[in-house]
Amino acid sequence: MHGTRTMQQLSRRGTRRTNWMNCIALIAFVTAIPLTHAQDATAPPAAPPATACTTDAAPYRDFDFWLGHWDVFDVASGTLLGENRIERLANGCLITEHWRGVRGSSGFSMNFYDPNQRAWRQVWQSADVLIDYSGSREAQGAMQLEGTITYHGDGRSAPFRGRWTPQPDGRVLQEFWEFNAEQEAWTVWFRGEYRRRENDGSAVDTPAPDSAFK
Repeated sequence: MHGTRTMQQLSRRGTRRTNWMNCIALIAFVTAIPLTHAQDATAPPAAPPATACTTDAAPYRDFDFWLGHWDVFDVASGTLLGENRIERLANGCLITEHWRGVRGSSGFSMNFYDPNQRAWRQVWQSADVLIDYSGSREAQGAMQLEGTITYHGDGRSAPFRGRWTPQPDGRVLQEFWEFNAEQEAWTVWFRGEYRRRENDGSAVDTPAPDSAFK
């Protein structure tokens, strides 16, 4: 009888000890939860992967040879026609063109690589015309685009081509052709030679103020 009572006492003590240890373990677990969350909250977020157009991957840099601040001259006469500032914006995903002619004309274009078309695209807008064309850089190094020109005055549209050819001395030859339906032939629309300005900073990711053209 005495032995039985002793065993019962020991059993109760063991049960109380087990319960007490379980309580300690539960308190330690609950206490650690806020600390874990606090550590997660202070951890820096993982950087997203770079998009292709922000890198040097081809063909996103194919038009970079056009970047800069240029004086543009007529190829045939050598006459100064105007100046053009070509800049890279949006972390390299967009190239913009700001044109100012010596007689007061102006125009603007956006240039970008379209992954859906797998081609470069330019959209030009001025008071006279809208040009929308696309293409790619040829093996010889020239950028060749083809699309449509629309005249705001009468609404007439025609097939249109543009080509930018980098020269060995750093200049760029720009040529445009319009298709003449009556003659069934391509006719020269514009030929200009780009000469980089001595103070050219080849601005990247910085919009050009209007004062830059005055």
